[in-house]
Amino acid sequence: MVCSTAMAQIMTPVKWSSKLEMTGDAEGQVLLTASISGGWHMYSSDVDPDVGPQPLEITFPKLDGVELQGKPVPSKAPHKQYDEMFGADLSWWTQGVTLTQKFKATKPEFNIDVMLRYSACNDENCVPPARSQFSLSGTAKIAAAPKEPAKDEKAKAAEDIKAKEDADKIAEAVAEIVAEEKIAGDTLALTADSVASDSLASTAPEGVGADLWAPVSFKDADEAEDFSSSSLWYIFFTCFLGGLVALFTPCVWPMIPMTVSFFLKKGKDRTKSIVDACTYGLSIIVIYVALGLLITGIFGASSLNALSTSAVCNIIFFLLLVVFAISFFGAFEIKLPSSWSNKMDATAEKTTGLLSIFFMAFTLTLVSFSCTGPIIGTLLVEAASQGDLWGPAIGMLGFSTALALPFMLFAMFPTMLQAAPSSGGWMNTLKVVLGFVELALSLKFLSVADLAYGWHILDREAFLALWIVMFALLGLYLLGKFNFSHYGPADGSIGVVRFFLALASFSFTVYLIPGLWGAPLKGVSAFVPPLFTQDFNLYGEGFHEYDDFEEGMKAAREAGKPVLIDFSGFGCVNCRKMEGAVLDESNVKAMIEDNFTVVKLMVDEKKELPEPITVKEYGKDVTLYTYGDRWSYLQRYKFNANAQPYYVILNDNGELLSGPYTYDENVAKFSAFLEKGIKAYKK
Repeated sequence: MVCSTAMAQIMTPVKWSSKLEMTGDAEGQVLLTASISGGWHMYSSDVDPDVGPQPLEITFPKLDGVELQGKPVPSKAPHKQYDEMFGADLSWWTQGVTLTQKFKATKPEFNIDVMLRYSACNDENCVPPARSQFSLSGTAKIAAAPKEPAKDEKAKAAEDIKAKEDADKIAEAVAEIVAEEKIAGDTLALTADSVASDSLASTAPEGVGADLWAPVSFKDADEAEDFSSSSLWYIFFTCFLGGLVALFTPCVWPMIPMTVSFFLKKGKDRTKSIVDACTYGLSIIVIYVALGLLITGIFGASSLNALSTSAVCNIIFFLLLVVFAISFFGAFEIKLPSSWSNKMDATAEKTTGLLSIFFMAFTLTLVSFSCTGPIIGTLLVEAASQGDLWGPAIGMLGFSTALALPFMLFAMFPTMLQAAPSSGGWMNTLKVVLGFVELALSLKFLSVADLAYGWHILDREAFLALWIVMFALLGLYLLGKFNFSHYGPADGSIGVVRFFLALASFSFTVYLIPGLWGAPLKGVSAFVPPLFTQDFNLYGEGFHEYDDFEEGMKAAREAGKPVLIDFSGFGCVNCRKMEGAVLDESNVKAMIEDNFTVVKLMVDEKKELPEPITVKEYGKDVTLYTYGDRWSYLQRYKFNANAQPYYVILNDNGELLSGPYTYDENVAKFSAFLEKGIKAYKK
C-alpha cells in the first residue's frame, strides 16, 4: 500500500513493545512483543542472511547484573515457504509474535539493554531493515555486594578536566582533517559538526553550494497515488467482467428467461413480480459475497496471499484449471452432487415469501457451478493475490452483480426478452473459448511453481511458444477449421462475431511472437515469466547505474545531467516488476540513457560501512551499520518515505525536479515523470 500523499509515506508495519517479569527471587524473563500490521509479515531468525532478507536479530549490548538463560523462544512457530526470488526457504510471522528470553539476576539491581534488527514485507512493498532498542531495569532478592570505595573528589575532578581536554583535542583534529582533505559528499562523515548535529549534515562536493542530504520540499511536487483503493476497483471490475462472461454460459443464460417468466406469471401484480425478481437478484449477490467473506474469514488475508504464492498450491491451481479446460472442451462435465440442488429446490417449494426466493437463488448457484466454478476459482485467486483483506468479498460482489443484473432488468423491461438471443450452438462456442482461456491461464500458475523449484521447464521462450500455439489454435477454431467431437463436426460457415474474435486471437498471437527474441511484451508482463529466464535475448543490456549517492551526484555534475534516484531492494518484488514492465521499455530506456545519471540505492544492502555511524532521528540515537542502513536513512531523512520502489529526479545540488513516483506500471505516466524532470533541469 502506498500513502496518498508524498508527505506521508513512512511505513511502520511492525511495532515492538517490551516487558520485564520476575518469575522467582532471582529468575525472570524479558517479553518482546511484535505487532504486525495486516497483510505484512516479519522474517524470523531462521532466514539465511546470505541468501534472503534481513533475519530477526536479537542482541543484548548491555547486561549488568544478569546472566541469560538459553535463547529467545517465540510464542508460535514461524510460517515456512520456498521463495522463488531468493531460491531459498524463508520463514516469517504474521499478525504478531512474542519472544521470551529467560535470565538469572546476579545483583539486587540489574539492567538489560535489548537491540532488535528486523525486516518486513507485504505483496507490494518491503520496508528496509529497521532497529528497535529497549532499556529495562529491575530488582531481585539477592544480598547486595559491597560497594567500591568512593573516589576522592579532587581525583574525580581531575579526571573530568582531562576527559574534556581530550574531547576538545579530538574535535579540533577532526576539523583540521576535514579542512585539509576537503572530504566532500560523504554526508555521514564524523566531523565535529555532524557529531553534535540532530540531523545528517553533509559537506557538499567542491563547486556545489547545496547540501545534498538536505530534505526536499514537496510543496509543488507530484502526489503519490493511493493504490489501496484503486486495487479494490480493479478487483471489482475484473470480477464484474468475469460475471458477464459467466452470464452467457449454457448453465446460466437459459435460466434467465425461465426465471423471469416465472416471476411475471406468478402473480397478477406486476410490481410485486418485479420486486420478487429484484429480490432474487439481490439474493444471488448475498450468496456470492458471503462466499468471499467466508473464504477470507477461514484463511485470513495473509494466508490467502501465501496460498496464491505457494509453489505447491500453484501446481494444484494449474492442474485444476487444466481439468476445467478439458471440461469446457466437452470431455466431461463437472457438477456438484444432484442431491444438493434437489434439496434446495424442494426447500424452495416448501417455503414461502422472501425465504423461498432466496432458496431459488441458491439452487441457481449450485446448478450453474459446472460453468461458473472455474471462473469463480480463477477470480478468487486473483482477488486474494492483491493482498487486501476485502479483496475476495469485493471480487464476489462484482461477479454476482453482473450475474444478477439481467434478472432485474428483464423483470423491469420484459419486452427486452424478445430481443435477447436464444440458447443455441453459440454457447458451446463460448465454452470452448473459455477452455482455451483457462488453459492459457493455467500456465501462469505452473510458471510460478517452475520459478520456485528452479526446474527451468517453462522459461519465457517455452511459455510464449505454448501461448502462441494455443491462441493460434483458438483462431483456427473460431474460423471453423476444426471442432471437438463432443460438439459435432466443424462448420465452415461463421458469423461476424466469430470472425472478429478470430481476428483478435490471431492478432494476439502475432503480438506474442517478438517476445521469443526478448521483446518486453508489457501488455502481458504480469503473466509471462520474467526476462531473466530468457536464454536468447536481442533486447540488449540495461543502462549504467551508480550504487553510491555521492558518487552518482558527482558524475551527474560532471556530465551536466539530472539524477534519477531509484530506491530499490533485493527483496522488493514490485521493484522487479517496474524494471521489467517500465524501465526496460525501449522508449523509457532510451530516454533514461540519453538524459539522466541513474543512481540505484538498495536499502537492504548488507555490506557493512567502514565504521558504524550514529545519527539523530525523531530525537533518538540511530546507529547505521550497513550501506543499506545509510540509503534507507537517506530516503527517510531527505524524502520522508521508506517504501520501495521509489523514484525521484534531482538536480546536481540535490534539489527536487520531479516526483515522487511509486509503483505504477503505466509507461505513459512514468515517461511524463521523466519529461517533467528534464524540463525542470533545463530551466
